[in-house]
Amino acid sequence: MPAPAFAELVGRLTEAFGQQPDSMRPTPEGFLLKTTDDFLYAFLEDPAQVSLSTVQSLLREAADRPSRLVVFSPGRLPLALTAELTGKRATVVDGARFHELVTGLNLGSYLGEEPRAVPARPGTRQLPSARQLDEVVIRARTWLDWGVPALALRFFRQALELKPEFAPARNGVARSLLALGLVPDAQKIFHEVLETSPDNLEARVGLAAAAGASGKPSEEIAIYRRLIDEDPTRTEVRANLVAALVDAGRWTEVTPELKAMLDTTPEDARLRFLHGAALEKTGHEAEGRRELDRARALGLEFETEQALSQHLGLPAPARPPGTPRRILPKVPRATLPISGTRARSKVTRGKKQKARRTGSASVPRRPAGRRGKAK
Repeated sequence: MPAPAFAELVGRLTEAFGQQPDSMRPTPEGFLLKTTDDFLYAFLEDPAQVSLSTVQSLLREAADRPSRLVVFSPGRLPLALTAELTGKRATVVDGARFHELVTGLNLGSYLGEEPRAVPARPGTRQLPSARQLDEVVIRARTWLDWGVPALALRFFRQALELKPEFAPARNGVARSLLALGLVPDAQKIFHEVLETSPDNLEARVGLAAAAGASGKPSEEIAIYRRLIDEDPTRTEVRANLVAALVDAGRWTEVTPELKAMLDTTPEDARLRFLHGAALEKTGHEAEGRRELDRARALGLEFETEQALSQHLGLPAPARPPGTPRRILPKVPRATLPISGTRARSKVTRGKKQKARRTGSASVPRRPAGRRGKAK
């Protein structure tokens, strides 16, 4: 059974997450927490006691619901287990990351040290330094990129406590709420930001993502087009537009957008592959095959091509001789890895789950339906 000190720390951590718990139970290795918004948190006290069968059991439980699996441990998990988890799109927060999280939340450390910071007296507010704000916002964005929006929300709100009018933190709160499926709450904050800063790009992109999450793809696409008309160099917005068009099955409109992106980055192998796929989808098979061959010549790895083909519903590529076999996890078709900046959120349509591509603001598109009030 977990030690009392670890049990107390897990309780304080789950309280800090601010999510609505569905169930929580002890396990031989620690604790397992399910939330109502489809997250599965595994707290593992001693990595040395974690086996491959334990990891596989966690992955099966996450897949059955399905849920986003996040594994926490104060020590470093063996590399083989970490690879098994991350290969199935789980998030691992162990070792130094875990300790940074605990101290960043002012919860002390697993070893029982005093909290790093002492809260100010009620009714007082200290002026923050730019460095303090930057550190908190960077920490929040990191958690959003790692796929743990509850923690991102916690840190974005910590930044707002330092400076309530700070627009990047307000947008971050909205993005985190969107990732958690709280679409109306996110829309409200994006609108509030735009009331004071009408040209705030992050908030405008956020409203587009919220429109997509609300089942209004035409409105989402229209917003992206307006943003590109204002500034054609907004590559990340164009990437969002491409994803929205693909999701809507509007392939004839996808091709010119990809061509515009290739005009600025002609050696991008992934873009070249997507362009070839779009050409094939619109009846230009020969030209599409030439683009796919060019993508491979530019260095597109087989595993990447395999994942992209799965995303787009294309036939599986032939494995080149000598390429080691690797079983890829099933990934949502609509996730287009056009660039490195992205965040995901689940979409529930009956039994079908999808994930959506996002843009420069890392705004998740089409998240799960509202599951209660934000805290």
